[in-house]
Amino acid sequence: MDLVALYAQPDDPQAFDKAYFETHIPLIRKVPGLQQVDLKRVQRTLMGDGCYMLAVMHFEDESALKTAMRSPQMKAAGDNLNTFAEGLVTLMYADDAE
Repeated sequence: MDLVALYAQPDDPQAFDKAYFETHIPLIRKVPGLQQVDLKRVQRTLMGDGCYMLAVMHFEDESALKTAMRSPQMKAAGDNLNTFAEGLVTLMYADDAE
């Protein structure tokens, strides 16, 4: 099971990147049960609403993800995220389609 974060285009991409990579990602990496984080910067949107960046955070299963979401480490990461990305992020649970 994955937690997917889609980030809209920030007004100041350099400030966003600094906060995201120097502070937020180190906090996310402390979340219990997190197996891997895949980060992708969108280069070009061909159709639909674009986004600036996306993160896919992999957990073993739904139970591990739910436990992680209730952890103090995830709360700290969420509180941090709100300091620089409030209104820019969409979070969703996702699983393999096949």
